[in-house]
Amino acid sequence: MNHSPPSVPEAYDSRDALDDIPGIHWALHEFLHSRMLESEEYCHHVDPNKQRLYFATGYGLIQCVKGLMSFEDKDLLSAINHTRHGNSIASAHRRPAPSLAGRLAGYIVPGMSNSGPEWIAQMTPVERHAELVYAESLYEKSLLGIVYSGDWLAFIKEVLNMRTTISIYRQLGRYLEAADAAYAAAHADDDIPDKQLEDPSIDVHFRSGVYLGVGLSHLILSLMPGRLLTIVELFGYRGDRKEGLRMLNRAGGWDAHGDRNVASQESEGVRRAICDMTLLIFHLVLSSYTFEGVDIMMARKIVEWNLERYPNGVFFLFGAGRLALARSQPQQALEYYACAAQAQSQYRNMHHISWWESAIANLALWNIDTSRDWWSRLRGEATWSKATYAYGEAACLATIGDHGGAAKLMSSVSGLRQRIAGKSIPLEKFAARKARKYLAQNNRLILPALELAYVFAAIAHAPRQVVLERMIPHIHEALEELGVLQMNGVNGDATPGAKKNKIVEKNHTKARGKAEVRVGFWDDLCLAWFLEGICWRFVAYPEPDAEVDADEKILVSVEQARQSAESAFKRVFENGPKIELDHYIVYYAHFEYGRLLARSGDKESAKAQFDMILSGKPLEVNAAGRKGKYSLENALHIRAHAAVDALDQNRLL
Repeated sequence: MNHSPPSVPEAYDSRDALDDIPGIHWALHEFLHSRMLESEEYCHHVDPNKQRLYFATGYGLIQCVKGLMSFEDKDLLSAINHTRHGNSIASAHRRPAPSLAGRLAGYIVPGMSNSGPEWIAQMTPVERHAELVYAESLYEKSLLGIVYSGDWLAFIKEVLNMRTTISIYRQLGRYLEAADAAYAAAHADDDIPDKQLEDPSIDVHFRSGVYLGVGLSHLILSLMPGRLLTIVELFGYRGDRKEGLRMLNRAGGWDAHGDRNVASQESEGVRRAICDMTLLIFHLVLSSYTFEGVDIMMARKIVEWNLERYPNGVFFLFGAGRLALARSQPQQALEYYACAAQAQSQYRNMHHISWWESAIANLALWNIDTSRDWWSRLRGEATWSKATYAYGEAACLATIGDHGGAAKLMSSVSGLRQRIAGKSIPLEKFAARKARKYLAQNNRLILPALELAYVFAAIAHAPRQVVLERMIPHIHEALEELGVLQMNGVNGDATPGAKKNKIVEKNHTKARGKAEVRVGFWDDLCLAWFLEGICWRFVAYPEPDAEVDADEKILVSVEQARQSAESAFKRVFENGPKIELDHYIVYYAHFEYGRLLARSGDKESAKAQFDMILSGKPLEVNAAGRKGKYSLENALHIRAHAAVDALDQNRLL
């Protein structure tokens, strides 16, 4: 796209609102080229009074991004005001609602209804775009409101706005389908390729907006937990993930194999890049919680295509980093995150995404000192989750033995927690629990950085050489500290006959002695075994999309690693009832054992493990008993549901 902005008429007539689309398209591309301030200033210069349909709402979108990046109340409130204003501008451009008599007539004559394709068909192109933009700005305002709100009443209000947004998107989607179907039927005998049987009277910018809205609403609904989805379905809404992905792919011309059918900027819709970014978020970020529909190869092609177009684009550099991490290439990911940080200096808050990802990638490489540095930088500047940043730095300090610095940070974690819609953030709640435990145990936690690496999927994306040579020995050191000495062989299974039995008896005797004097002994021991099982599981079966180094030397067989993982998980199950606080370990051990069984080919037993988690029944019992929910319970239920679906579809876990 030309670097000089297109001309926009100074005088504004709402009937010519669509003439502004080339200008807002240019502004979007400036933003994606990491020229954020130029984009923002252009929007403000063209429409200082914020009265133009696309510029008022486009400027509101920029403020929305800024607010979500900073998470500061003043930025969120400013973004809410701008999106609310944009929503009112869109509302003024919409087709007026019919009178009471007209609405009553709509119940009798479908063509007079204001809730179906017929109603949309009666609109002018500007009114249809206004309907679309109204839904978009209402969605942005609702999202900001949910983040900003501090009580359930405000949260419910914004959720109802979301419902309105979904209704509008679905209505626009039905109109588009009806128009295309009518056009295809009228040209059934013509020699026209199937993919071109679309109503040419509907402009590509409107199409891309409908694809974005309908696709995103399907994805969001498909990702909801079962209980919440049951409530949503009472209102008639269902999420079809395949349909959602199909709609988002259509905006960019991506087919099922990732081929590019829309290659030129001149023939694409203004929202195409946003659809591409939504797809990357699903395939590369949300893939930590779901399996169905995830396609890393598709993500790779989308990233590569957009990096050709936006070589300095911070958003697609983030995507390239996430792609490298998903392929178990954390060192390459760090290079992309460094490029993303250098790509722009205008929006400082965007650096924080690079820092967060760099902290996790360094955990995957087991560079604890470097990871600590990134957590420290985040704690000093970023505002998304200061409790998590403080705990991340403290966990790294405790791991390298700096308990003085760790204790100071741990004592601050609980006071740094935030609430969204009156509810605690699960990750911050987890961090606060671990911080309190560290202080209660006289500045002691077992394997805190490695536990955090598991929570952030850093172990899953670590090179196997790192897991074998650095992570597993670190676990063995912790087990020795607990009095459970490691035997010869991969996991103690190679010691022959009587000698093995004597060592086992010695280990158990020593462990019992330690248990009498050390608070939280069984919690520590079960966590160490759990993390050991995780590490061996990924040695045996790397993630399906991992790109294994050709010169990688793994001296342990798949079967040895599998047996070691299984043995470690079974020790967790056997001793789970002795856990006092960290009950989540048992539930997550069942989940990871299920994944191990699935990769081993035993799908029935794997499903049984997932069903145990989803049953809601306690899987560990001790004298004290577990009170309330265990840590990260909702996230595990989402992942367990996704794993069951993946088994049914024969997808690798």
